Amino acid sequence: MLRSYSPSEYLFFTAAVFSGLLTAAVFGFLFFFGLPLLQSGQLADVLFSSWAPGKGLYGIYPMLLSSLTLATLSMLISFPISLGCSFIITALAPLRLRRVLLALIRVMTGIPTVVYSFAALFFLVPLMRNLIGHGSGMSILTAAPVLALVIAPTMILFFVNSFNKVSPRFTLAAEALGCSKIQKILYIILPQAWPGVINGILLGFGRAMGDTMVSLMLAGNSTAMPEAVTDSARTLTAHIALVLAFDFDSMEFKSIFVCGLSLYLLTALLMLLFRLSTAYFSQAR
Repeated sequence: MLRSYSPSEYLFFTAAVFSGLLTAAVFGFLFFFGLPLLQSGQLADVLFSSWAPGKGLYGIYPMLLSSLTLATLSMLISFPISLGCSFIITALAPLRLRRVLLALIRVMTGIPTVVYSFAALFFLVPLMRNLIGHGSGMSILTAAPVLALVIAPTMILFFVNSFNKVSPRFTLAAEALGCSKIQKILYIILPQAWPGVINGILLGFGRAMGDTMVSLMLAGNSTAMPEAVTDSARTLTAHIALVLAFDFDSMEFKSIFVCGLSLYLLTALLMLLFRLSTAYFSQAR
């Protein structure tokens, strides 16, 4: 006998199908407009050469490298901070303070990225210019702490949710054995919740790769290959935003669809890793 579905289940199913079709449509749009480059055999040149339109070079390799460098550096800054804040909210702080901190983190997730970038433009950029001693102060090193601040709330909420899913039986048994709060975190909560921590890292890295305003306003937007984190750089997202203002028939404009495809595939790979790791750890438990 066939099961009858409620209207709400049909609604959710329709929304899921529509979301999947919309995602596929975005990929099809990027692939269609990037097809001329793919068919012309210029894909390798676009992916692995430098950006110099005056010399007929439209490579996005410097932007791809800058995106990966900025995202990785921001994750190295954000991860220990996010993990520490998650420990405080979950187990170390008094209950009332935990609620206040959690509410503050949730508020931070709703603050537009441009607000962080605008504040850093006037406070962090002059400081970095004085510390580095040359240049405008806009660099990968300047953008990384701000991007770390942007992605931290998402990671913190994900970590806290993972820690709260640890069975109280384990934590109560640890307390009965006389374990301190730090021991309970290190030997009970973290080993049980580390699959969620990995998933939070993947989601945070995906958001760092996809952010536009921080890199656009703070990284310097130099198309040259960055040799150090103190150099100015342009990410893939900032490159798309800047090139969109040019002639639609130019080669510069066509190259941004390869940028979009690269971001799409990188994000899809991260989400695939997220799904696979979630399924694997669920079965392992």
